[in-house]
Amino acid sequence: MKKQPFTGSNSLLSSLEHEGVEMIFGIPGGAILPAYDPLLDSPIRHILARHEQGAGHMAEGYAMATGRVGVAMTTSGPGATNLITPLQNAKMDSTPLVAITGQVGTAAIGSDAFQEAYTTGLAMHCTKHSYLVTDADELPNVIHEAFHLASTGRPGPVLVDIPKDVLNQPTHWYEPSLTGLPGYKPTREGHPKQINAAIDLIESSERPVLYVGGGVINAGASTELAEFAVAVNAPVVTTLMARGAFPDDHPLALGMSGMHGTYPATTAIQKADVLVSLGARFDDRVTGKVDAFAPHAKVIHVDVDPAEIGKVRKAEVPIVGDARLILRALLDRVLSLRDAADAPTRQEWFDQLDSWRKSHPLSYDQDPDGPIKTQHFIERLHALTNGEAVVTAGVGQHQMWVSQFWKFSRPRSWINSGGLGTMGFAVPAAIGAKAARPDDLVYALDGDGCFQMTFQELITAATEDIPVKVAVFNNGGYGMVKQWQSLFYEGRISATSLGTTIPDYPNLAEAMGCVGLRVTHADQIDVTIEKSLSVNDRPVVVEVVTDPEEMCFPMIPAGGSNDDIAMGPEDL
Repeated sequence: MKKQPFTGSNSLLSSLEHEGVEMIFGIPGGAILPAYDPLLDSPIRHILARHEQGAGHMAEGYAMATGRVGVAMTTSGPGATNLITPLQNAKMDSTPLVAITGQVGTAAIGSDAFQEAYTTGLAMHCTKHSYLVTDADELPNVIHEAFHLASTGRPGPVLVDIPKDVLNQPTHWYEPSLTGLPGYKPTREGHPKQINAAIDLIESSERPVLYVGGGVINAGASTELAEFAVAVNAPVVTTLMARGAFPDDHPLALGMSGMHGTYPATTAIQKADVLVSLGARFDDRVTGKVDAFAPHAKVIHVDVDPAEIGKVRKAEVPIVGDARLILRALLDRVLSLRDAADAPTRQEWFDQLDSWRKSHPLSYDQDPDGPIKTQHFIERLHALTNGEAVVTAGVGQHQMWVSQFWKFSRPRSWINSGGLGTMGFAVPAAIGAKAARPDDLVYALDGDGCFQMTFQELITAATEDIPVKVAVFNNGGYGMVKQWQSLFYEGRISATSLGTTIPDYPNLAEAMGCVGLRVTHADQIDVTIEKSLSVNDRPVVVEVVTDPEEMCFPMIPAGGSNDDIAMGPEDL
């Protein structure tokens, strides 16, 4: 038998193995087909998605659950364009991702060939960098660079587009290097002068707040954050992407701030005299009207991406660098001061925070005989799992309720789409997370609108033996959109109704190889959750028929001031 030549495809797989890739989420097609042949002989597991967007979100879920780079692989044209949403999602949420796409042959590029798309151009603004590989000899270095770019500095997506003839080109593999990135040197350690200035400002403050973003989770800095918060005796507010970075049961925890954040968290920022931003980017859902955001605060802004500092809010003390290293430097500086003086007690500040906790708690009313409140199901799931599940969410009311009512205690236990707000994220992301962490319980908490966008990926979960669990909150429509129409469009409800009977979720689940369950009454919740937890050989889908009129509060209208928090519709 004639020995086959070592080609670009072999080099690609050897390069991925060299980077420690465990699994690839993807769908084959003509242009990428050469890469799927050596994949048969590779130790890398391939998980066959049912749509390329699903493959991308699976790779994101894998990355967010582990901190490692997720990998998606698709063909050219529509295969690549279907990855654009996951790429932009990963870019906005700083998720390390490498997307490998096939491309038409180099001689056909620009000729509108079958399944051709200008992939690198399309991906330019939704990736950290994109490559078009025109020589198979470049592949080891390009793949190595792609993984380095994706995982260092501010993490994010990188795309590698490879023409079919390059995949078939004879080549050889070699130990890669980073010689092609002379200008890429992310700053990791904060400037000592800025570290000292930050501590001086915090120590002298009366109303400090630590405003924590997803960068703390990306940096693996949760331990340092907890130690630092105690050392400076300052309350901690977490963004949507930072839920789990600081335990919710900690006395210093105030929960999530912003549009649907807790009253104490949002108001504490408004009244702060020093705001310490750690790996957060002052997103509009946190700031509300920027001119009215934290009007009394001097800002210390720590971020690994220098472009974020000063982009939205001027920082009196800017510090560029890795959140974990900077928190360690800040902590060392604080501890050196503690030999001479204890941390400020700030009793008046904490008394005020406790007053807000008591006067403006998160609340809902679950009538034993009334419709199920999504919040109640979330709290019961948390109780019955001891809060140990990894939970994913789609986008909308249910996403906010999970963030509000699930008491997070550890990082990488909350996986959602924050910046882009991508409906349909929960199911494929849960599959990626479960594939990455097969021994952990992974539960997708999804809305019916989101579920209907990507539920076909449960076929992937069933056929690939990835037993995720999914709760579908069926309120018959796009709940958050309906809420806005009810509150801000004079109750004119337009194009938000999905109906509650089609599809039949339990039967749909069974048709996809899953176990299908349904909850219609509050007294059925516990037994149904326990049944879902007892099934571990197949995916499980639990339809939870919920109150179609329930609204998500607290709420700050888009562009409004964070001083004007509505605790209910009567406040708007």
